[in-house]
Amino acid sequence: MTGQAPAVSRRKRPAGVATTDVTLSAHIGSNADVFPLVLDLHVPRGSRVADVTWGKGAFWRKVPADAYQVHATDLQTGVDCRALPYADQELDCVVLDPPYMEGLFRRDVEHLAGSGSHAAFRGRYSNGAATEAGTGPRYHDAVLDLYLRAGTEAHRVLRNHGVFIVKCQDEVSANRQRLTHVELINAYAEAGFYCKDLFVVVRPNRPVVARLLRQEHARKNHSYFLVFVKLDPRHPKRLRAVSSNR
Repeated sequence: MTGQAPAVSRRKRPAGVATTDVTLSAHIGSNADVFPLVLDLHVPRGSRVADVTWGKGAFWRKVPADAYQVHATDLQTGVDCRALPYADQELDCVVLDPPYMEGLFRRDVEHLAGSGSHAAFRGRYSNGAATEAGTGPRYHDAVLDLYLRAGTEAHRVLRNHGVFIVKCQDEVSANRQRLTHVELINAYAEAGFYCKDLFVVVRPNRPVVARLLRQEHARKNHSYFLVFVKLDPRHPKRLRAVSSNR
């Protein structure tokens, strides 16, 4: 017995402050409202970003023009997202928003989704051409095929730990529920991507259904931004921050 008092262990105080000012996973609004939040959280300023399904650039309307090195391409500019004009591991980030409605993959142009007052939608999300018979999968499987082929090309052009931002929406095809975001997460994991984050975008208005007879599935009024990180093939289970202090 030495008479010394036992040492008192000090409780560690975690760093940081209590706050509600954080980026949330679900938002009511437009893609243009949510996309800047995705970039701010996951893509450092100054990064070289390829939006390979640019369309009218709707995602970027609220992103400062000088924030990133943006390369804008799509079918209208002659660049297919499945065959990109970039070298291996050249990019920091790839943004993908291909047609996610099986109605845009029909073998008769008269049956394509987006006719009449929705012609602009067809022009934004596809090249307006019918799918040739015998050239590949049909309906929702054609949607997935495009996503997966584009994902393979994104994996090629992204540097290790580069960011792959994918916009998608679930759908009912042939009266079957197809959870596109789950299918993509699983498939991209097999291709060497880690799903780091998920943002839900809820449309602010109610969708209109034409000629409704009987409802069997909840009508989709939300979509997703999925955020993937390309794993280093030499260390597929090892993750590091995409940028410092993130």
